[in-house]
Amino acid sequence: MKTSRARKAFNENCSDIDRLLEIHSDITPEGRGRKWKVEALHKSAFVLITAFWEAFCEDLAAEVLDHLVKHSASASSLPSELQKLVARELKGDAHDLAVWQLADNGWRNVLLSRLAKLQEDRNRKLNTPKTAQIDDLFKNAVGIENISRSWHWSGMKIASAATKLDDFVTLRGEIAHRGSAAKSVTKQHVTDYYNHVKRLTGRTEMRVAEAITTSTGKTPW
Repeated sequence: MKTSRARKAFNENCSDIDRLLEIHSDITPEGRGRKWKVEALHKSAFVLITAFWEAFCEDLAAEVLDHLVKHSASASSLPSELQKLVARELKGDAHDLAVWQLADNGWRNVLLSRLAKLQEDRNRKLNTPKTAQIDDLFKNAVGIENISRSWHWSGMKIASAATKLDDFVTLRGEIAHRGSAAKSVTKQHVTDYYNHVKRLTGRTEMRVAEAITTSTGKTPW
């Protein structure tokens, strides 16, 4: 099955998580009970999973925007929400001639420059890849609203998927900023988070593909 470059990169990055889980198995005894002296591995895995999830979302948004720029027939065929965002931004531009940036194929350059600015803003604000931030990223970058509404599958409702992600990212924040979390980080936490994020990447990619194919008439990958 064809997949995005962002998803391929995510899958390649996941080999680091798989290796950490292998190391865990290599250095801990079999059987039930809490495994001591391996929590550093769990914390490392948590930080990496979060970084890979954030990178996937940003890479996917960039990849989709590139597809829109290359395959949209005109500015009027862009997702309506993206058209509105660009129009509002140019309307608020202090330069009287800003609107002419959209003339001919100028809108393509406008879109590409917008993504670069959005990424700079995100890095400066140090946002974390929770549900609200991911929704905001896809809305502002490519005009797809409420991407998190695609996060559901058998046994998992939209609200539960979002809450689960946010709780995991919060735990990651405690680890990254304080070096410790309010509760111990176990292998079960890691595998739950890992599996959840892998599900989210699939659902997010699927929703994006549907929206962009509808907009351009051409599948993005």
